[in-house]
Amino acid sequence: MRTVCGVARRIQSLVGRGMRKPGRVAQVLPLAGGRRPLLSEQVGEQRRGGVRLDQVDRTACGSAVLVALAAWADPGETQRLDGERVLGAVTGSVGVTTGVATGFGTRYDERQRQVHRETNRFWPRALGTTPWAMVRWLRRNVPGAGPYRVRLVDDTSAVDLASALDEASAALAAGRPVPMLVGSVVPRHYVMALGVQGPDSWRVYEPSLGRVRALDLRLVRQRRLAPVLGFHRLHALLLPPAGTGARGTGSTAARRLER
Repeated sequence: MRTVCGVARRIQSLVGRGMRKPGRVAQVLPLAGGRRPLLSEQVGEQRRGGVRLDQVDRTACGSAVLVALAAWADPGETQRLDGERVLGAVTGSVGVTTGVATGFGTRYDERQRQVHRETNRFWPRALGTTPWAMVRWLRRNVPGAGPYRVRLVDDTSAVDLASALDEASAALAAGRPVPMLVGSVVPRHYVMALGVQGPDSWRVYEPSLGRVRALDLRLVRQRRLAPVLGFHRLHALLLPPAGTGARGTGSTAARRLER
């Protein structure tokens, strides 16, 4: 059975909108230097300032992902959360002060709540955040990340799924995080792929646990994601902007299925 997003992706394919030819993966626009990410790419619990980096409430998974992505793209986001101005005032230092000031947890939680309000002005907050609201917030608030786009996924189509995983892997290889929307038949939860773990594995931030977990991509293809990400089905990816040109780096599986 197709998911809600799978049905929408199927409709896209029928009308020919928002589709990229399987086996052709666009070059990914790299991020500018100077990153100061909140999250490490190491598998395990994520902590900063003695605080676990998890979502502030059950509907804030998307907001936690956006805060982490904003910090990845904009060093100022991490600076504000760390409270470096507070540290500078306390120590009397001049210039940039590094470290994490007391109260990081309060600032981190309030930032998630602020992002949740900003992304859900019309959509009910109790229903989380739509992927289109996620990319709109990034465009308005994190210009350094570039214009992310929503890539719906039909996980019942081997060709479409292979193409989507190829696009995400290309982004990860270029150092660009990829938010993922997972769920059951309906979308339920945001996580974020941070990097490539191995030949067929990613490192993925799971905000409900505040952990980075290793995800075997075979679980995506088998629609059995729940042991790692809480829900079985992949609904959508948020992909970073493409650079100029394209390269034929599609997976062997996608090329074989296309033939």
